[in-house]
Amino acid sequence: MTTAAEGAVRAVAATPAAPPAAGAPAELAPRARFLPALAAVYRAQLSRARVARIPLLFVATFQSVGIMVLMRGVVDGGSEARAVVAGSSVLVVAFVALNLLAQYFGQLRAGGGLDHYATLPVPPASVVLGAAAAYASFTLPGTLVTAVFGCVLFGLPLSGLWILAAVVPLAGAALAGLGAALGLLAPRQELATLAGQLGMSAALLLGVLPPERMPGPIVWARDLLPSTYGVEAFARTFEAEPDWAAVLLDLGVCAAVGVLSLAVATWAYRRAAVR
Repeated sequence: MTTAAEGAVRAVAATPAAPPAAGAPAELAPRARFLPALAAVYRAQLSRARVARIPLLFVATFQSVGIMVLMRGVVDGGSEARAVVAGSSVLVVAFVALNLLAQYFGQLRAGGGLDHYATLPVPPASVVLGAAAAYASFTLPGTLVTAVFGCVLFGLPLSGLWILAAVVPLAGAALAGLGAALGLLAPRQELATLAGQLGMSAALLLGVLPPERMPGPIVWARDLLPSTYGVEAFARTFEAEPDWAAVLLDLGVCAAVGVLSLAVATWAYRRAAVR
């Protein structure tokens, strides 16, 4: 036998909800939280990019390995060899996070793909960060292969490769934010592709070439490139007694630039989505 309280609860549960008043706006679902939305976008983008993963890794890695082989003929060792190996390794990150992400967001904007994301109840930052993280996830294997090959080619120690666990995500965040911003701010898809390729070329010329052989104005331009600090942090670990304070400073600059560039990319996404 049920009690009176249980009977009352069942009666209330069985009573249909009152319909909304005529003309009253329907209640919207709550907005998705940032972290679950970020995870959903990341998984979707990762699944999409997985189809092109092997060609992507091959092209990015083969390009950097080929550059090191060419530089081996003019660089013997010392600080120049450290700069070549570190710059070629970070170039894999620049190829994916800067060049390809600029092309992707430029294509997304030109094809109306931003309209799809704009209709979803997800924070704009989760869309930018999710896509950037998915593209950057493919860079670690290629970067590691490039670094190991470069160390063997130039006779550098392999003991400092663990720093790539910090260099790749921090430099990747800075370059991915820059690539996304370029793709979203470019008025045409062709200009977004051009901007991404020019950015990767800058990372190639200013990151791989030893700074000792560059003129002063070019060195100043090199200091403005986010990937430079990831290159410097990685190159310092090849020294007999690394300056860990300088390594942490370079990684800190990468992190700060990453936060700033991703914030700019988020603003650019909001600006492009409402047009």
